[in-house]
Amino acid sequence: MEPVDTLISARWVIPIEPGARVLDHHALAIRQGRIVAVEPTAQAKARFAAAEYIERPTHVVLPGLVNAHTRTATTLLRGAAESSPQADWLLPQGQPPQRPPNNVRDGWDQVRSDVWSDAEYVRDATELAIADLLTSGTTCCADLHLFPDLVAQSAAAANIRACVGLPILDGASPWAESTDEHLEKGLRLHDEYRDDPLISTALAPYSETVSDETLRRVQRAADELELPVTMPVLQDRGVGGEGSLARLERLGLLSPLLLAIHMVQLERDDLERAARGGINVVHCPQANLKLGHGVCPVPALRAHGLNLTLGTDSAAHNNDLSLLDELRSAALLASGLPVTRAVLGAHTAIPMSAHDWLQVATLNGARALGLADSIGSLTVGKWADVCCVNLARPHTQPLYDPAVQLVYSASRDQVSDVWVAGRRLLADGRLTRLDTEDLLQRAQRWHNRIAAA
Repeated sequence: MEPVDTLISARWVIPIEPGARVLDHHALAIRQGRIVAVEPTAQAKARFAAAEYIERPTHVVLPGLVNAHTRTATTLLRGAAESSPQADWLLPQGQPPQRPPNNVRDGWDQVRSDVWSDAEYVRDATELAIADLLTSGTTCCADLHLFPDLVAQSAAAANIRACVGLPILDGASPWAESTDEHLEKGLRLHDEYRDDPLISTALAPYSETVSDETLRRVQRAADELELPVTMPVLQDRGVGGEGSLARLERLGLLSPLLLAIHMVQLERDDLERAARGGINVVHCPQANLKLGHGVCPVPALRAHGLNLTLGTDSAAHNNDLSLLDELRSAALLASGLPVTRAVLGAHTAIPMSAHDWLQVATLNGARALGLADSIGSLTVGKWADVCCVNLARPHTQPLYDPAVQLVYSASRDQVSDVWVAGRRLLADGRLTRLDTEDLLQRAQRWHNRIAAA
């Protein structure tokens, strides 16, 4: 018999590749962190001698979910904007709906400065976010924060897969004193993790208002290093000047390397430009609904052949990091969104099945991050990034298609097990490498400190 490290037997396996397929009574064999077989359970048990055998008779096994945009270090600000009319000023992106009075704003500015420059804060917030991600079935996240080095260290220590955004701003920030320094420090961090199996990097202009000169430098670095570029695009109409996508096209940034986050203020010309460039779109439905920014026109994106992915944005805006919740919101919004001929042009709207949506939450995200050769489907040779969901619950029964139940009925509390590169990070609903009680105590300490301001 062939030795393997882990053999996971499940009632159903959804491999994503090939698409729209559910495998009954199959098993996943893992050796040295990679998938070596996906085959009927009886055949696998006869073929492999497993150091660890895990039987999940009421569960579905699928690739770990890929969160294509979040801001892990905002997790300790979860609910802050609702708890105080001034607290939105504390958040690290955009402007609040109304500027608070000067004396109040000065106080919150001081808190923000203290928080974002505090290494302990970034580590504690990132670890809390990782716990949130893992317990909801996410095995890979694309993160954007002003201290990417600390985020990368925390992610590596927790063994989660992360694409760490290298923040690019005009001028100074708490992390770097100039545009040059942002680029230099970011590229050094990229070099540091170049060969890391879990940590990758992406260039991350912090907003649509970054100057043309800076974006040209980003474009040159992205092309030279074949790095993804992740940035907010068309979250608010007119923020990007002449029209965000027209500007990005002029600067050479509309390419398969671009992850355009949000894309809620689209017009027909925008869609045509995006399709010509072959960009990726990161749909963050719950955050955009909560902030009142609008809804990404998913049917039109799909009709134009764009690669659609999902993100949660930050817990400060969302307020959770569950991609399962995001998946259901996205599917329901897409079904209820009217699609006009003015937007579609000559294209035809293509309905999306539950299997299509599962691909959006897994393989599409991996493609956008340049990781599709390594993760995103249960394919022999890929890393064993896997999640397991128990469907033996009243709200997911009776069951005719596990893909439908995952998209429209399942909740995060049904995620029982998670593996990243073959390491079991969630076992029977319990984190194996993070101390939940310690995380909660640290979160409370930060709450007390921030609330005291």
